[in-house]
Amino acid sequence: MRPDTILRWHRDLLKQRHAVTCAPRRRGRPPTVRSIRSLVLRLARENSSWGYRRIHGELAALGIKVAASTVWEILKEHGIPPAPEREGTTWADFLRSQADALLACDFFETRTLAGARLYVFAVIEHTTRRIRILGATAHPTADWVVQLGRNLAMDLQDAGSQARFLIRDRDRKFTQAFDAVLADAGPEVVASGVRMPRMNSIMERWIQTCRRELLDRTLIWNQSHLLHVLQEFESFYNGHRPHRPLGQAAPLRPLPEPITEPGQIAHLEVHRRDRLGGTLHEYQHAA
Repeated sequence: MRPDTILRWHRDLLKQRHAVTCAPRRRGRPPTVRSIRSLVLRLARENSSWGYRRIHGELAALGIKVAASTVWEILKEHGIPPAPEREGTTWADFLRSQADALLACDFFETRTLAGARLYVFAVIEHTTRRIRILGATAHPTADWVVQLGRNLAMDLQDAGSQARFLIRDRDRKFTQAFDAVLADAGPEVVASGVRMPRMNSIMERWIQTCRRELLDRTLIWNQSHLLHVLQEFESFYNGHRPHRPLGQAAPLRPLPEPITEPGQIAHLEVHRRDRLGGTLHEYQHAA
């Protein structure tokens, strides 16, 4: 080996010893507690119009003492832009905040065992998630749709609905007569934007649920069979199926009181009720 190699090894050895014996102590402020960092991110996520100064003020009101620059660094580290750049409201947030006043409707199609195409018309309440399946036909004419609108208007009046708007798409099946029937009953019809399914996302999500839990698992023979199947699913959906936005309650069935007695928990006896030949299952406590 060359002499330069030995000298380089010696220099490296001295550097390592110097780094161990003369390591500088940590300077500056201590790191922010993880719970405070999580709270800062939560405030930014739940309040899109709040900048780091506003979040810093909210923390001070909670008795949490941190510097405003610390809040800014936390937001920057997690890629959260300043308030003006994230102030826009998403369709999901808007629909959730206006749920009490909104209804939504849509058509969807299904096929019979012989390949015939049938169209189904359904309406959902945003606030309660209650579904109404108004009809199904192979030929959805304008007069048929208007009659369904009258049926919906009478149903809403009987139920005492306070909905002010009905969201629909721009399908040609919806005519001005349909809009006029609903307007006379109270709800104003609002057409969704072109290629904007998020404006009617709750209705689209229910259609997906209906396909996944029912239609994809059932052979439809004809129109009368389809109406029977949809009627059973409507009853199951409104009266039993749990919903996350409702705290796992059903639209027409509140959650029961939780079981607290140890004896009842240790000896649970739950029965299953089958619907549509076992396609749908309901579980209930034994009487």
